[in-house]
Amino acid sequence: MPSLSEVYGSVVVPQGRTPWRRFMAFVGPGYLVAVGYMDPGNWATSLAGGAKFGYTLLFVALLSNIMAILLQSLCARLAIGSGRDLAQACRDAFPSWVSWPLWLFAEAAIIATDLAEVIGVAIGLNLLFGIPLEIGVFLTAVDVFLILWLQNRGFRWVEAFVITLLVVISACFFVQIAMADPDWNAVIIGFAPSVEIATNPEMLYLALGIIGATVMPHNLYLHSGIVQTRNWGTAPDARHQALRMATWDSTIALMLALVINASILILAAATFHSTGNTEIVEIDQAHALLAPLLGGSLAPTLFGIALLCSGLNATVTATMAGQIVMEGFINFRISPVLRRLITRSIAIVPAVLVILIWGSAEMGRLLILSQVVLSFQLPFAIVPLVMFTASRKKMGDLVAPLWLTSLCAVIAVTIIWLNLNLLTSIAGG
Repeated sequence: MPSLSEVYGSVVVPQGRTPWRRFMAFVGPGYLVAVGYMDPGNWATSLAGGAKFGYTLLFVALLSNIMAILLQSLCARLAIGSGRDLAQACRDAFPSWVSWPLWLFAEAAIIATDLAEVIGVAIGLNLLFGIPLEIGVFLTAVDVFLILWLQNRGFRWVEAFVITLLVVISACFFVQIAMADPDWNAVIIGFAPSVEIATNPEMLYLALGIIGATVMPHNLYLHSGIVQTRNWGTAPDARHQALRMATWDSTIALMLALVINASILILAAATFHSTGNTEIVEIDQAHALLAPLLGGSLAPTLFGIALLCSGLNATVTATMAGQIVMEGFINFRISPVLRRLITRSIAIVPAVLVILIWGSAEMGRLLILSQVVLSFQLPFAIVPLVMFTASRKKMGDLVAPLWLTSLCAVIAVTIIWLNLNLLTSIAGG
């Protein structure tokens, strides 16, 4: 039985219609995946990176987005070529002593993701409505009812909700960037690579956080599952066409994610780094400084709205990713509501402990740490994905071409090397 069986093949791809109509039937999964590339974890790492190092880490945002586009194309290929999502493919290929640890790693990544969403939504509620963080953290559990209502309405409603919030986030940042008036020459230079990123431990830590927040492990499982909500037919031509459409959908959506991620970093560089406020590690710090630095109350309000929307969006997709991981790896099915409450409860505990023991001032650092944890988990998802899509036995005529397999293998090796480099830096003080 496929994961997310309640929505499997529920969106019919019209045959014999114009290419545009068929493409529109595929629009949606890519935007659900893109949500994970602009969640509150991205905010923390991009704000800290922009404030501390100006525009330098824009190259990391660009690089991680290219990584994401290539890897997500493999996810769509796996789903359409083999009819299995990544979690199911791992269960099929590996013995239980391998697949169960991989499942636990994937669950840890989803909890780290959910932790970022808990913190982000709680901070958004605090910034906009003055709700204390301690209460806001618990209010985040209520979003389970929103997810239940959306899923009962149909998968297209889930996609419409997500895309609407993405439009709101984009509009908020468009206005804030216009108000910040960044140095566009420096922005262009920031997209060029710099050796300092690998040699400066502090910069490397934030770079890994950006990669971990952008190329998120749970998105690889999510995309390979939700692509199968499309009913593209069984003919070979239909499968090839489905792969093209799904790849374009995710690529366009991820380019939007890059624009938003880069906007966060550019806003931080133009507003904070240029004024000497280089130690911005808290989202609420950034919010408080926007008004005096940019003037007026519009910028901080838009900042809070965008943060709240990004947290709500990421909540929806993390729930589906959790279902796919649990059903795919261990073939265990529970109610999406119960699954959501369990994951959210586990994420709430460390957030509350940090607030009670160290105060809200440490929430930003916890947010960045959660993203670095994601980066360390990435190889355990990327390596099997590259292996499976390179197998003609598993993929048939949709096996990944050698150039794509080679690039994604380089991505996996690069991330592993960066992780080892960071561990060495930490061990050396």
